[in-house]
Amino acid sequence: MRQAIIIGAGPAGLTAARHLAAAGLRDVLVLERNPEAGGLPRFAAHPGWGMLDFHRLWSGPRYARELVRAAAAAEIRTGHSVTALAPGGGVEVNSAAGTETLHARAVLLAAGIREMPRSARLLSGTRPWGVLSTGAFQEMVHAGGMRPFLRPVILGTELVAFSALLTARQAGIRPVAMLEAGRRITARRPGDWVARHLLGVPVRTATRLLAVEGQGRVEAVLVERDGRRERIACDGVILSGRFVPEAALARAGHLTMDPGTGGPAIDNHWRCSDPAFFAAGNVLRPVEHSGAAAAEGAAAARAMLRALEGRLPPPSAALPVVAAGGLRYVYPQRVVPGDGMVRLLARAAAAGRGWLRLSAGGVVLWQRAIHALPERRITLPLDTGLLRGAAGVTVELA
Repeated sequence: MRQAIIIGAGPAGLTAARHLAAAGLRDVLVLERNPEAGGLPRFAAHPGWGMLDFHRLWSGPRYARELVRAAAAAEIRTGHSVTALAPGGGVEVNSAAGTETLHARAVLLAAGIREMPRSARLLSGTRPWGVLSTGAFQEMVHAGGMRPFLRPVILGTELVAFSALLTARQAGIRPVAMLEAGRRITARRPGDWVARHLLGVPVRTATRLLAVEGQGRVEAVLVERDGRRERIACDGVILSGRFVPEAALARAGHLTMDPGTGGPAIDNHWRCSDPAFFAAGNVLRPVEHSGAAAAEGAAAARAMLRALEGRLPPPSAALPVVAAGGLRYVYPQRVVPGDGMVRLLARAAAAGRGWLRLSAGGVVLWQRAIHALPERRITLPLDTGLLRGAAGVTVELA
């Protein structure tokens, strides 16, 4: 029986491993299915990584190396795929050596996210070569030294879309346009200004990609804006964003899932419905930047240490937290009364203005006016000392 197993060697998992080891835990095992630890930053060679956790401005590969170096006191096994979870901390692992079942007193799910493929986006047209996710594109460029195309379009304007844009520019690839179905970009401004005026890439908002055209490889895309259709010549399509949590293990197993986040439901101590399992980072919801994922990994590690010492309140004491009105989700999905101040995180389902309210037993505990955007994190403070005698908590955007 191990003390701790961490599934996923990205920012959340490696940061948790670093904090567990720094606290004196000497039996920490990190399992990573890829041949190299470090997560998605390994293939994003532009700067912008490490500010929140290391207080440095690094490239993605440097940030990944520093994450691995800082977690060196833990045992990191790459090329190990977790295939199943069992109640009480069981983990089934497959590697070149075969299949084995491990057990730990505390298991952290930190497998991150994956991008939605073309099939799930229901993009019509032909199926030529040259339609890639951002992750696949960046891996081709930085690990393979390839230029899969020269004049692609980038579908999406999330933060990761601008990461793809920077990767393209570094490789001598000149995107012909960034396409966004919404009326404004998803990432924070002035991202669109930077793309247009500094990098020379048009950003077309309120523009839907209808179809991909081409035989052997991409030749063009058909788009629609305000009822008018247009053909944009290009030789590739980068599918950006539309992330979903890499939560297939939890979904196929015994853990309770949240339909809003698409990830496992947790309490304010990062515990899943089985208290032997914890979850942190982008496996919980799509999608936060690496610094936020790392911070959650650190917080989950602190909770795991308390659990190993028997200092966490019983999970049965937790009350449900429900998202209502215009909210897409809220987490943690359970909170323990009398546990001090807790930070709830939420996302709106659509852009709009309204009142954000937090209530229990019909009593409003906190509220403020808000201009909500669907891809922006909403933070709510909750004093759990006010929940004694309550049956649950409701977070509403009305």
